[in-house]
Amino acid sequence: MKNRGDAMILDELEKKLRPPQMELKPYPPKVITLANGEKMVVREVQRDEAGVLLETIYPLLGVPRDFYDIVAARLYAEILGWYRYRVANEFVLVGAIDGVIAGIVNSRLVDQRIGMSLHTLAVKRGLRIGAQLFAAKMEHHLEILGQKEVWIVAESPIGFRRWMIEYALENREHLYPEVRHELGGVPTYVLTRALYDAVRDQKVSGQRPVDPKLLATADKLKPPEEYPQIPGYRRSRQ
Repeated sequence: MKNRGDAMILDELEKKLRPPQMELKPYPPKVITLANGEKMVVREVQRDEAGVLLETIYPLLGVPRDFYDIVAARLYAEILGWYRYRVANEFVLVGAIDGVIAGIVNSRLVDQRIGMSLHTLAVKRGLRIGAQLFAAKMEHHLEILGQKEVWIVAESPIGFRRWMIEYALENREHLYPEVRHELGGVPTYVLTRALYDAVRDQKVSGQRPVDPKLLATADKLKPPEEYPQIPGYRRSRQ
């Protein structure tokens, strides 16, 4: 059994391992009516809910199609790092339908001015859930948190079309390495507030406030039972 002195030393070491954190305004939940009529609640995830996010992501680590594997691997590590207090100023948003996770996005603040978009993962496909959640993430950066710009990279052709082309992002690859996204050496694009305002009405959707009964359906998040990316997969059989 550890004595009190050992525990105090561990506590002090743990404090040194944790990065300083900015106090972030919470993301106000909203509901988006999808093309099939389903209601998706978009809300911020708390750190103690990380387990169900990791459980949702894990099966996609082995899916190479559309680069799900690399996105899932990196998102898994980022959320685990957030849970373990090893990354500064990260936030995570989730889209849930009847409490079942349909998509996850995460991001972090570099400082008061610059945001660093990390990953967007759509579990349920065919309803532009990834695009809806990416837009919510940009809404949080630029409207709720009041940042000036968000740095963005893409790891798949789908992501490039959805973000770089549809948002007409500013290409700053000519400023490398001074402007360099944390995810590596791929070209860095930037969403400024002016670019965001130009497309906001087309990209950002949803209604607030959310009906309390509907919002309550997303109180306890659940991992999907099935994945369209993994034919024949059923969680209950694993």
